[in-house]
Amino acid sequence: MGKIAVIGAGKWGNALAFALGKNNDVVITSRTPRDLDNFVTLEEALKYPYLIITVPAQQVALWLEEKFVFSKQKVLVASKGIEATTGRFLNEIYRPHIPNSNIAFLSGPSFATEVMHSLPTALVVNSKNKELAFEFAGFFPHFIKTYVSDDVIGAEIAGAYKNVIAIAAGICNGLELGNNAAAALISRGLVEMQRFGRAFDADDDTFVGLGGAGDLFLTASSTMSRNFRVGLGLAKGKSQQQILQELGEVAEGIGTAYALHEIALKHDLYLPIAKEVYEMLEGKAPLESLNALLTS
Repeated sequence: MGKIAVIGAGKWGNALAFALGKNNDVVITSRTPRDLDNFVTLEEALKYPYLIITVPAQQVALWLEEKFVFSKQKVLVASKGIEATTGRFLNEIYRPHIPNSNIAFLSGPSFATEVMHSLPTALVVNSKNKELAFEFAGFFPHFIKTYVSDDVIGAEIAGAYKNVIAIAAGICNGLELGNNAAAALISRGLVEMQRFGRAFDADDDTFVGLGGAGDLFLTASSTMSRNFRVGLGLAKGKSQQQILQELGEVAEGIGTAYALHEIALKHDLYLPIAKEVYEMLEGKAPLESLNALLTS
């Protein structure tokens, strides 16, 4: 049994607290107080030896600067994304605050609602410290099968990039382009993710595993996915602001699309699907983007 504090009480944070609470002593905290039996203040949470952090990617740098105090805790990062303003991966954002030996990153297909219903899935704990990865993996309940990997950058890229492809898949669905188009888009999206990963020395195998193909197939094929719903909104001609207002939740694929656009320009990378998602978020007509993808 581990003493674990989950930081972030959104749907995913609550789902992880529920799952990990099956076999461990688990508390949860967030920016605003919640009416939960196991809710504690951030100060109390940071005293726990194991932390699960679900702070959204676009907010984590500021949160670390203003709120986090490292006192040798072992940390599992359970959010996914790339910082839009800088193009930094999460491991780069956390690096000045937590040593590699104390940090791991969670990846794999995991809708919060299904985890809350104890439905089976499989996840990967990724860390340069293999001992730490196995330690965190051992905390999960019987309905979540866990694997470990040391390909942190590959897991991060896959977990972030799949949200952008999910937006594209939502657009494809919203335009009623059919199952053939959806399959083509998702499979080419996987190739694009993998090609991007190679530019940062990620392991090819990561992209055909749970954190890559597994998470992509899930997120790009269901209205349970926030990013997929962003795509549905874009297909209907809604603005980014209108979509986010209706969604009422963070959709990490939006910030990641902007980050990928900047990274592609900086490193001269060919990312056709991510490029069109970025341009549609900026107001380009979906049918115009479709034509660009079919003719490029």
